[in-house]
Amino acid sequence: MGYRELNAVDELLRNSALDLGGEVKEQRRIFEEMIGAAPLPADVIATAGSLGGVPVVTVDIAGAGADEAVLYFHGGAYAVGTAASSAGLASGLGRHAGIRVVSVDYRLAPEHPFPAALEDGVAAYRALLDGGLAPARVAIAGESAGAGLAAATLAALKSQGLAQPAAAVLMSPWADLTLTGASVTGKAAADPALTGAGLARRARDYAGGHDLADARISPVFGDLAGLPPLLIQAGSHEILLDDAIRLAARAATADVPVTLEVTAGAPHVFQGFAAILPEGDAALARAGAFLRSQLRATALL
Repeated sequence: MGYRELNAVDELLRNSALDLGGEVKEQRRIFEEMIGAAPLPADVIATAGSLGGVPVVTVDIAGAGADEAVLYFHGGAYAVGTAASSAGLASGLGRHAGIRVVSVDYRLAPEHPFPAALEDGVAAYRALLDGGLAPARVAIAGESAGAGLAAATLAALKSQGLAQPAAAVLMSPWADLTLTGASVTGKAAADPALTGAGLARRARDYAGGHDLADARISPVFGDLAGLPPLLIQAGSHEILLDDAIRLAARAATADVPVTLEVTAGAPHVFQGFAAILPEGDAALARAGAFLRSQLRATALL
C-alpha cells in the first residue's frame, strides 16, 4: 500500500478550496480548476459533440476501437463538473479497457433538477443504439454522483423496456441521497473531501422537491433485478462507503452479478489520482479488465 501517496492525497484534499456544499457558481469554478488542471495525455483526443440532443465529449484513446463505447457520467454532486473536466479519469478507464469513452454533459442542478439528468442519460444511451451500436457493445460507468446516475439510468432503461448494456463500473457511487448510511457519520473524520451537510444541500437541489428516497434518485432503494454485471469500487476513507456496500448487497440479493472492491485508506473517487496513487491506477486497471472481459463475453453470446 502506498501510505505516503495516500497521505499526500489526503492532505491535498483537506487543503483544497473545494466545498461541494458551497455556493454553486464558485464551486463550479474551483472544481473545473482542480479537476481539469492536468492536461490530457498526448494520445488522447477529446471532441465535443451531441448525442440524442445531449451534449457529450467523446474521448478517443490511441488504439481503442470505435465499435464499442463506454457511456460515462462525471461526478460533482449533480451540481458541478463537466464531461470535459472528467476527461482525464474517463480516458484512464478507457485506456485500461481499450475502449473509447463518451462522457455525458447531463444537465445540472439547481437550474435543472431531477429528472433532467436521468432523462439525459437515457437519451444518450438510446442515441448510441440508434447510431448502430448493439447493447452488447456498450458499457456504462460513472464516478460519485455520476455513478449513482449510472445506476439510476440502468434501472430506467429496464423500466422503459430497453436492452441493458454489457456491464457497468460504479466508482464511489452516491446512491442514497437521503444520506442514511452509517458511514456518513462514521467516516466523517476520515473523509478529506466530502461532508454530510454539503451533500445534503446538493441532494435538496437535485431532488427539487421530489422524495429523496425515490429509487430514481437514490437507486440503493430500487429494484435492481435484471441489471448487467456490476463492478463497484470505493475507498474506506469516504462517507459514501455504505452507499457502495448497500448498493452491492441489493444487487446481489436481486441475483445481479456484482463485485465490490473497497480499497483501504483511499478517499472518495481515488481513481482520479491514478497518476500519483498506485491504488488508483490499480483500481482503474481492474475496472478496465472487467469491462473488457464483459464486453468480450457478451460478444460471444
